[in-house]
Amino acid sequence: MNATPATAAPADASGRPVRLGLRENWLQFTLLVVVNVCVGGLVGLERTTVPLIGAEVFGLTSDLAVFSFIIAFGVTKALTNLAAGALTARFRRRQLLLTGWLIGIPVPFALAWAPSWGWIVAANVLLGLNQGLTWSMTVNMKIDLVGPSRRGLATGLNEAAGYTAVGATALLTGYLATHHGLRPTPELIGVVFVAAGLALSLVVRDTAAHVALELAQHAKPLPTGEDAGLAATFARTSWRDRSLRGASQAGLVNNLNDGLTWGVFPLLFTDHGLGLAAVGLIKGLYPILWGLGQIPTGHLADRIGRKPLIVHGMLVQAAGFVLALALLGRPLLAGVVSAVFLGIGTAMVYPALIATVSDHAHPTWRANALGTYRFWRDIGYAVGALVAGILADALGLNATVVAAAVLTAVSGVFAARWIT
Repeated sequence: MNATPATAAPADASGRPVRLGLRENWLQFTLLVVVNVCVGGLVGLERTTVPLIGAEVFGLTSDLAVFSFIIAFGVTKALTNLAAGALTARFRRRQLLLTGWLIGIPVPFALAWAPSWGWIVAANVLLGLNQGLTWSMTVNMKIDLVGPSRRGLATGLNEAAGYTAVGATALLTGYLATHHGLRPTPELIGVVFVAAGLALSLVVRDTAAHVALELAQHAKPLPTGEDAGLAATFARTSWRDRSLRGASQAGLVNNLNDGLTWGVFPLLFTDHGLGLAAVGLIKGLYPILWGLGQIPTGHLADRIGRKPLIVHGMLVQAAGFVLALALLGRPLLAGVVSAVFLGIGTAMVYPALIATVSDHAHPTWRANALGTYRFWRDIGYAVGALVAGILADALGLNATVVAAAVLTAVSGVFAARWIT
């Protein structure tokens, strides 16, 4: 974790000397970790209760209609991720972080007291904007602080904080819903996350000077004629570069799985007799393992490389879906075992994918590359919810789980072929 020897002594906007490294920037890094706890906590409000609110409070009978809130969230977050990379060329990361929190203020209130399902869908548009800006900026700022040698660990810590908070909040909302009903009590804990996230983001310092230092110390000059703009980077990250293409498709399928389980698992396991507390346990265990597991897997990605974790992680996730159906005669066991495999598999994949994109991107277009990758990754939420809704309405919930297992295994094969 030592800083790279400096070739210059730049300073940030406050006049403080700038150095790269986790130890050298531990205070700002820690603040950003806590901010991402709040980011994850806000989206965790929906993991247990919102699909059931659609079915039980608003009387939706179509699974596709129930999953429409996930589609709205996924499309909005994906587009915001893409825009966030381009916006960093015009605005400071800290400004975008604060904007994301301001947009998120109405979300917990809308979820708690929405008079119709349309309000829930609209709240998820705001939530997608909030998550796209705040999560994008926390991960970009952490990568800026630590420099090139600890990207895997930095992204692992960032995602660990966010997804552990997602899981803990899912557990908490399941408990609160059991004792106080589906609304409004479970959703109002989101007010704490928004207030804390906004307050802490006011304290965080911007990282523009760290990007400048990395460019001066580490970056090879941008090749003559290479376009660092959004359009060129989108094409490069989406299909022209084999490794970036492999990471983008794996990210999409990974979050397709999350979007599918977000909508399907609460309905599937309540149909098999589980109560809200048990569903909350299943929905909480998956992201908690996903979150905490990224601390060792992020560090491991820096030591053994990215590709082994990505390929094997996708196959572990596929096994999780298979076990969910194989053990469904004992629904609690099926849910817990599936959550363990999905959580561990996703923990293997998540930091390694972000680090792969960072490895293959020049610092001048890295923010755009990460935005493009996170666009494809988070459009997976919408694709997963759409596929799940169509298959569930036509063939039943079990068919969606089978489809997810097959798609995930195929994605692992593509990652093995493309990522270097």
